[in-house]
Amino acid sequence: MVDSDQESLPPNNVIGAPLPFWHRFLGKDRPRISWKDSASAIFFSSWLNALLILIPIAWVSHFKEWTHGLTFGLCFLSIIPLEKLFDWGGEQLAMYCGEDLGDLIVITLNNTVEATLAIILLARCELKLLQSTIAGVVLLHLLLIPGTTFLTGGVRIREQLLHPDRSQLNLTLLTVGVLALTIPAAFFASVNTSNANGVEAGGFTGPSDTLRRDMLRMSRGFAVILLTIYICSRIYLHNPPPADSDAPKDVDNQNGGTTRPEPPRRRKSTATQYGPQVNPRACLLLLAVTVALMGVTAEFLVDSIEFVRNQANIEEEWFGIVLLPLVSFSADGTVAIVFFIRSSLRRFFTAPEPPEAIAEGRAIDLSIQFLLFWTPFVTLLGWWLNKPVSLLFDLFEVTLLIGACFLVNYVTADAKTNWAEGFVLVSFYAMIGLSAWYYTGQSEVRLMDACRSVAAAITDGVSPGQ
Repeated sequence: MVDSDQESLPPNNVIGAPLPFWHRFLGKDRPRISWKDSASAIFFSSWLNALLILIPIAWVSHFKEWTHGLTFGLCFLSIIPLEKLFDWGGEQLAMYCGEDLGDLIVITLNNTVEATLAIILLARCELKLLQSTIAGVVLLHLLLIPGTTFLTGGVRIREQLLHPDRSQLNLTLLTVGVLALTIPAAFFASVNTSNANGVEAGGFTGPSDTLRRDMLRMSRGFAVILLTIYICSRIYLHNPPPADSDAPKDVDNQNGGTTRPEPPRRRKSTATQYGPQVNPRACLLLLAVTVALMGVTAEFLVDSIEFVRNQANIEEEWFGIVLLPLVSFSADGTVAIVFFIRSSLRRFFTAPEPPEAIAEGRAIDLSIQFLLFWTPFVTLLGWWLNKPVSLLFDLFEVTLLIGACFLVNYVTADAKTNWAEGFVLVSFYAMIGLSAWYYTGQSEVRLMDACRSVAAAITDGVSPGQ
């Protein structure tokens, strides 16, 4: 009797030959996983799933109009397990899609929380807060997340390795993404708004609507170019052109023989080492439900932002650069803290596990995708929704991004890291958070981000969302 899965294989399939994508995606080459086992694996995937009980409580707090601070806190905590489910579900789905496509899926799903917040802020026309959040997300993925992983992962080993080919390409992609934000800021700073048909009210002369229209056209052109760059980079990573010869060259060793160089290694997650725990259909259902819960909870979170910001007297820049991006890091940060404490205590009772020689540098890929894909996507989406969102960022935010780009490029240039470099990245992020606490924002850029005309914003006074 032939199994039904084997019957569905193509007749010319031979042992050792790669399966077609659709057969591999459906798990034809793996043992079948039942829906019961899939549900059990999802439920016990992380102890953070216990926080899922806060989701209905957060929704009740929103509809019953409890205090805005309580609603914000409940929504913040509710997003933690959802973010972890995105991460876990992405790793499970990636094992059915192959290494390259799976890596893209994991990166995209890890950016889902930030992308959801960005789209909601765009729909509500909180454009200045949107730009601050974009800058904060990139800074978080460039500094805090890799800094903590380099710091904790390199404590018991002299240095960890990064993927050399990806590191070299990442340096270029990251630099061009930051430079794309530098050009509009430099252009705007070079234009004398008082002599460019600016609008004057109350002794203050601001930029004109004509200048904003030009900036919007420039930003939309930049967005198309950035998307093209990102698509080309993914094509290169998935299907790189062959080298001088298809086979790697042999290298002479000290004993007179020849050795073949090892291919670049990637750090594998625990889930990848043990294989998938859910079937692909259950994984897709999990991600669809998680996206729906995330969208509603994030919208309720944004509803309470302005009230919490006013009550706590928090500057909008700090709120966007530091607090909102931490929503995406809260799940991984909580797990990392618990893992670090548990590993430290285990050293006193059992033999410690060998240190990991491959550094986790996926967070840098997240920042590159957010710069080259999600930021231009939000810009073009704003064009379609008739929202005047542009790539003109606050000069302070652009300066922070340039500094972070320079530091990360310098740290990862040799494809090696250590705990001291991780501490430097975390320390620089702490400097940014401290300075953002006192920063009130650039008034001219705030006027350019007004949803009304610049003239009306100057005359009546502008506030977020107007």
